[in-house]
Amino acid sequence: MKNYLDFEKEIKALEQEVDGLKSPFGSEGISEVDTTKIKDTQKEINQKLQEIYSNLNSWQRTQVARHEDRPRANFYIRKIFSQFTLLSGDRYFGDDKSVIAGFGLIDNRSVLIIGQEKGEDLNSRIERNFGMMRPEGYRKCIRLMKLADRFKIPVITFVDTPGAYPGIGAEQRGQASAIANSIECCMSLTVPNISIIIGEGGSGGAIALASSNKVIMLENSIYSVISPEGCASILWRDPSKSLQAAEAMKLTAKDLLSLKIIDEVISEPLGGAHRDPDSIAADIKHSIIKNLKSFENLSKEEVYDHRKSKFLQIGRDQGFSRSSSLSEGDLSYKETDLKKFKLHIIKNKYVYVGIFLVAASSLIAILS
Repeated sequence: MKNYLDFEKEIKALEQEVDGLKSPFGSEGISEVDTTKIKDTQKEINQKLQEIYSNLNSWQRTQVARHEDRPRANFYIRKIFSQFTLLSGDRYFGDDKSVIAGFGLIDNRSVLIIGQEKGEDLNSRIERNFGMMRPEGYRKCIRLMKLADRFKIPVITFVDTPGAYPGIGAEQRGQASAIANSIECCMSLTVPNISIIIGEGGSGGAIALASSNKVIMLENSIYSVISPEGCASILWRDPSKSLQAAEAMKLTAKDLLSLKIIDEVISEPLGGAHRDPDSIAADIKHSIIKNLKSFENLSKEEVYDHRKSKFLQIGRDQGFSRSSSLSEGDLSYKETDLKKFKLHIIKNKYVYVGIFLVAASSLIAILS
């Protein structure tokens, strides 16, 4: 049974009409299927999908990112990678079912795959804790990332979580430090790491696995420090203002790409990834292979510097670059020529004002 969002009511009615037309059993028994009408109705559905999905606002994209039928990490792992070997446990407390982790092959190359898994039905969602990881989940990821780094194996992460689990047990076992240590581990890797945000990228629970050389988002996924409902509750004391919050937060792939928070957006099939999962899986696989190839000829120091510079340049003009006068591992800020020129003018404004006044008085004297 298909699930539809509030803004897809017209599409739901049309698809139910198509299902009725495809049935050979009419009110008067077996009848001929009207293929022409089916084709015309399907064309109308595609037009409606194009019209709706090309004009989605931020809150509607949030709803698509949370869609019940949206492909999860487990699906992509099965479709994209071969010879996947599941690994479990953090060697301290236990195993966290909300994250799938293990080694596999892509294009005959070994990679570590980590995927936040929400589950596909009610029972699996409860078992997976709706994709909300506990401290043991992050510690499992840290253990495996360090192992991958030791054997020079790239890391691929699939991010899909509303946030880290905020329960008392998780807090008692060191949730905050586990997230911080996971971010530190991601940033310190000397092998390429690539993160794909396939649904929700919520809060520190997402960035703990998305501090990567390349951060890629699906077209209808979201990435933010808090959910729109949480933001609306804090700012306006009114969760119903989720649309205003979502627009203000700039959480869509298009907004984050323009802000240079992420590196790439993968277009989704018409109507969202859940309408053609195989197609979006093929596009993600192509993107991963392409990005891995871009790091093939880089040394481990260059891979590390690439990631460090990427995050330091967020909100800057051209980020940071290595300077020969600095110690190993340090980066210096690199300003644009335009900014240097502006700073020079501001610093020497009185000199230029004086030159202008002298030139102006000389011109007046000559003309008079």
